[in-house]
Amino acid sequence: MVTPVKQQQSELPLFRAASRKFLTISELNDWIKGTLETRLDAVWVQGEISNFRVPPSGHFYFTLKDDKCQIAAVMFRRQGARLRFVPENGMAVLCYGRVSLYSLRGDLQLCVEDLEPHGQGALYLAFEQLKNKLAAEGLFAPERKRLLPFLPACIGIVTSDHGAALHDMLRILRDRFSERRVIIRPVKVQGDGAAREIAAGIGDLNRVDGVDVIIVARGGGSLEDLWAFNEEIVARAICASRIPVISAVGHEIDFTIADFVADQRAPTPTAAAEMVVPRKVDLLEQIETLELQLQKCMEFKLSHARENFTSWVKRLADPGRKLRENQQRVDELSVDLLRRLQSRLRAYKDRLNQEAGRLNALSPLAVLERGYSLTHKLPDEHIVKDAAALSAGDRVRITFGSGKALCRVEGKE
Repeated sequence: MVTPVKQQQSELPLFRAASRKFLTISELNDWIKGTLETRLDAVWVQGEISNFRVPPSGHFYFTLKDDKCQIAAVMFRRQGARLRFVPENGMAVLCYGRVSLYSLRGDLQLCVEDLEPHGQGALYLAFEQLKNKLAAEGLFAPERKRLLPFLPACIGIVTSDHGAALHDMLRILRDRFSERRVIIRPVKVQGDGAAREIAAGIGDLNRVDGVDVIIVARGGGSLEDLWAFNEEIVARAICASRIPVISAVGHEIDFTIADFVADQRAPTPTAAAEMVVPRKVDLLEQIETLELQLQKCMEFKLSHARENFTSWVKRLADPGRKLRENQQRVDELSVDLLRRLQSRLRAYKDRLNQEAGRLNALSPLAVLERGYSLTHKLPDEHIVKDAAALSAGDRVRITFGSGKALCRVEGKE
């Protein structure tokens, strides 16, 4: 008889307690999630970002890793909107958050509430990122910057109406050129909403007729205090301004994005006021100096002209004497011309007489005058050279040295 071996209770745990409650996967993940979030405190974690992506929801999803391990991380849109810089792959960061579980997949992840770059401040990193972005778009290009007007009739100022910077600028403008018109557009220069107000102030002054130049100013402060002037919205507003813009933010050592985009940077608000309007006294002195220089130049020109005139007067003799000399010369030339003409006429006359004598000697009339005659047979007027050409009864005309005779031939020999 074989006795069955009694099975140990630990081998069949599922059948020991039929009334035992079983957890679903969802319940198990929820239990783990709750345990992690309630038992573990929020921690700071150092690591490197990889696989960074931003879906249409606006949440940040990335992997946080070191040289040995990694963990999934998520930063929801509300927390991410507070960041002043944009996380990038390969960036070393410090993350503050709590360990949690993504229940649908059972993935362990770090829910990040705050994020800082490791090794450099978040503001500095955001500054460099925006600077590189705008530089690549050409907003800092020298060729797009405009010259400031020499003597603006109306000056617009975008700044706080409670700060010392405004009072310093107004004092400088009043002392230098009190006739200039100044339009103040008060804005917040620090804190939430300051960048939007500054951008709106620049836009408002662009819609005011007669404004020739705009000063965007703020007194000194920390990087956080000056941050409104490092916002992209302010940079875009300065770039879009149809009026030249001077950026005068902080002290001489402070540089903001607005400084790079503006048409001109002033180291301080006071320097901006000195830059935009010259001293009236200096202009009057320059005018007086130029007036003296012009007077001396005119005197020199007149003196030089007088000397030239005197020299030409000395060179120029009595025009009447020269005219009389020319008239006398004309008379002499007229007499000579008449003499030459008469001589030439006498020569032509003598030659004509000689040629006429030769022609007369050769003339048939001259032969007739010596006793000869010329006979023409009528009626055809042929000259009779031979008696054989005539017959008895022919009518002929005989021309003598003096007169003619009509004859009839009776015979020939």
